[in-house]
Amino acid sequence: MKDRSHDDAMADIFREDPALAAETLDQIFADGDQAELMIALRQMTSAFGGVPAVAQAADLNPTQLYRTLSDKGNPELRGLCAILKAMGLRLSVRPIDAG
Repeated sequence: MKDRSHDDAMADIFREDPALAAETLDQIFADGDQAELMIALRQMTSAFGGVPAVAQAADLNPTQLYRTLSDKGNPELRGLCAILKAMGLRLSVRPIDAG
């Protein structure tokens, strides 16, 4: 049996369970961890067809998307929203639970 990378395994999980992808991003946004966000976005991009497919669906240049998703990437809000939309997701804001 051939070993798979963690990123490939996560991409498969996100592909099979888009709700989990949304929950994962929601938790990352709550924590505010930029590095974790970039890792998850790369995994989700793989899950949703790879950079060429996501770039086309998001109306972005694939080279620009590769740069945006790099370790040093820092997506602008417009680009982030386009990437999420291409994955069938959207960014939303809600009150912090007082509980």
